[in-house]
Amino acid sequence: MSARGRDLGHVVVIGAGIAGLAAAHRLLERGARVTVLEAARRVGGKLLPGEIAGVRVDLGAESMLARRPEAVTLAREAGLADRLQPPATATASIWTRGALRPMPKGHVMGVPGTAAALAGLLSDEGLTRIERDADLPRTEVGDDVAVGEYVAARVGREVVDRLVEPLLGGVYAGDAYRISMRSAVPQLFQAARTHDSLTEAVREIQARTAGAQQTGPVFMGIEGGVGGLPLAVAESVRARGGEILTGTPVTELRREAPAAPGASAAWRVVAGDRVLHADAVVVATPAPAAAELLRAESPEAAAELRAVEYASMALITLAYRRADAARLPEGSGFLVPPVDGRTIKASTFASRKWGWIADDDPDVMVLRTSVGRHGETEILEREDAELVDVSRRDLREATGLEAAPLQTRVTRWTDGLPQYPVGHHARVARIRGHLAELPGLAVCGAAYDGVGIPACIASADAAVDQLGGDLRAVQELTAHPVQSLHGGAGE
Repeated sequence: MSARGRDLGHVVVIGAGIAGLAAAHRLLERGARVTVLEAARRVGGKLLPGEIAGVRVDLGAESMLARRPEAVTLAREAGLADRLQPPATATASIWTRGALRPMPKGHVMGVPGTAAALAGLLSDEGLTRIERDADLPRTEVGDDVAVGEYVAARVGREVVDRLVEPLLGGVYAGDAYRISMRSAVPQLFQAARTHDSLTEAVREIQARTAGAQQTGPVFMGIEGGVGGLPLAVAESVRARGGEILTGTPVTELRREAPAAPGASAAWRVVAGDRVLHADAVVVATPAPAAAELLRAESPEAAAELRAVEYASMALITLAYRRADAARLPEGSGFLVPPVDGRTIKASTFASRKWGWIADDDPDVMVLRTSVGRHGETEILEREDAELVDVSRRDLREATGLEAAPLQTRVTRWTDGLPQYPVGHHARVARIRGHLAELPGLAVCGAAYDGVGIPACIASADAAVDQLGGDLRAVQELTAHPVQSLHGGAGE
């Protein structure tokens, strides 16, 4: 029976990040009665609108992949169609080997189709190493393989260290030599399984993409910031009768006996002094919180969820007088390979990238830097002022920007990004396998099928379909996660 054909009754959604809100939005479309419970005092999770020097900015993620439909469609449904905006510029650089070098074209998440695609970025030795790929024997990828390990074996470590690593680091804040190719770059994984040469596989992907003749921007923003998306979705949910309770952490989730013979078991949800009885539950929290909620009813799934690792990071937002930043290089910003030993991992020239920021105040130039990767703890233990100082130091060395900022803001995302190591797809399959024994329960969010906004929304849609008895979407996502691309620089 399809989700649209089954009466879903009262559904409790736990978590009001974009995945939970998207699930609530879809549930209301299906005629369910919906209650959303959020432990924090606000909705939105890692999407956070803010302000600096009188200018609206994002203090979390700043763009969403537009080549998949989920995020743009939800934004339109939430009334944001007239606020969707592509980046004003998508030209970025790599700060490596002592200089800002143009971001190469002709690659798939940093993996080139030809050596010439990375000319100017790599050394002569690195370019020569890429050319050896065509003569190497086939490298089996098996059930999964680390992106960095496989790519280095085929085209050399310099490709990984100078380009793949900063691009993947911008998405996952992780280590390319640990990140799963099957989960993080699924199109490359599938191509590598059917080609002897990696560069040949990349060229095949590029030809297929060109043949699809996709038009329009790859990424999209929202006037005022993508942090406005969850706010708009929450408003839509409430307008259609859904209830959203913030500052309401769930402390217990248990199955209840069927209300009548033959009826499905229902759920008891305890949140503070409130006890809710639901026909179904969507758990849309990060993995550690989901593990705690599920430990009583599915200790096996809880154990798998507890094993999901997270990376922490911080975003440093700096506002300058535009005249003081007039000599900034062109483009939207730059990425920084860890191999170069810098502190920041990226910088976005936000006022250049997003026209609405420049329009808010043409005399202000907003920049963002990011710090922190998986396993790095020392940098994130520093005081805000120190993070501003190291950001300014690296910006000065990379761009020559000497001026003092008008205002700064540091936003810390502790355990903000789930890690997808080798075997992540198998862990997700095991989690869903254990939870299949609990009718009326589904999970969604960044811990499963992709960390980007479209991936989170896709997992929410699949969770709702699952509650209605349609498993096709969740099975497809489990087998083929959504690839999350890097949105330029400083994502």
